[in-house]
Amino acid sequence: MSKKVSYTLVAVLVLLSLVLSACGSTASEAPAGEKLLVGISMPTKSSTRWISDGESMVKEFEAMGYATDLQFADNDIPNQLAQIENMVTKGAKVLVIAAIDGTTLSDVLQKAHDSGAIVISYDRLITKTANVDYYATFDNFGVGVIQGTQLLEGLGLKPGEKAPAGVGPFNVELFGGSPDDTNAFYFYDGAMSVIQPFIDDGTIVIQSGQMGMDKVGTLRWLAATAQSRMDNLLSAYYTDKRVDAVLSPYDGLSIGILSSLKGVGYCTPEQPCPVVTGQDAEVASVKSIIAGEQTYTVFKDTRVLAKQAAKMADQALKGQTVEINDTTTYDNLVKVVPSYLLTPISIDINNYQKELVDTGYIKAEDLK
Repeated sequence: MSKKVSYTLVAVLVLLSLVLSACGSTASEAPAGEKLLVGISMPTKSSTRWISDGESMVKEFEAMGYATDLQFADNDIPNQLAQIENMVTKGAKVLVIAAIDGTTLSDVLQKAHDSGAIVISYDRLITKTANVDYYATFDNFGVGVIQGTQLLEGLGLKPGEKAPAGVGPFNVELFGGSPDDTNAFYFYDGAMSVIQPFIDDGTIVIQSGQMGMDKVGTLRWLAATAQSRMDNLLSAYYTDKRVDAVLSPYDGLSIGILSSLKGVGYCTPEQPCPVVTGQDAEVASVKSIIAGEQTYTVFKDTRVLAKQAAKMADQALKGQTVEINDTTTYDNLVKVVPSYLLTPISIDINNYQKELVDTGYIKAEDLK
């Protein structure tokens, strides 16, 4: 064999090796010296919990060696769509999305799917698209069950048991979350699963008659909207009656509801606060609990949720079995999305220190 033929053969073999190597690469492999990009889309900074979620995920993903792009959409749907599309354009291999409105993402998620990106729906279910791979959340129906149970216990009632003789009736008003958030329906349905029997037997009376998410929903979870509705309820139905309890699905709404109640003389020695529930263990509401105003909240440790979402993304990128524990509950109107559900915790004056402060979720000085 001549030297010329030998050199040509070597060159061909080297080229073939490079081609085969390129063909064998996967979406989870970045060029040498580059990190895979993870896009994290949170709905707003108006709630401290979303800031905590976003920052926790950045910490988890970067510890695993990924680059991150964290964006907050200011509760503006077009803004969130533009941010996600930009993440896709920049080559994000994972999108972790807490949607403002889970029904609006079909087109941009088709682009994400076409680019090979993995999509994880975070806390709020993305609906009406096949292009969502996994869902990381808490047991949202269970959150509602906790809230309904809290309301009953605050009134001296027990789920599944008849009211003791002479107890009640109690005047209660119901608030729901944002109708464009699927979680709001799980919260409401979970709560009503334990409250409804007491409405049916007359122990609990909804003076306004307003029931169902079409009547009690609070668009965008806005405190001002909840406060305005509570103002209207008080002036229309409670000029000569006392409100004994208010079902609130979220701390931000609870603060607005309490502001309305305090405006007409509640939360004083002469007229104590009604039982008021909540969710997310936000600092303002924990301080309210300590002050004897808000009665309960529900703690969903966003640090744990962020860690779980990052773990699922990492497993998916590496072609490993993704850890899930629910394959039946969350139908997004196109498919049942494989999910991992975490367990929420009921919080009141008796355990906030142990669950929130001692675990480092809230700093003691922030509650002073």
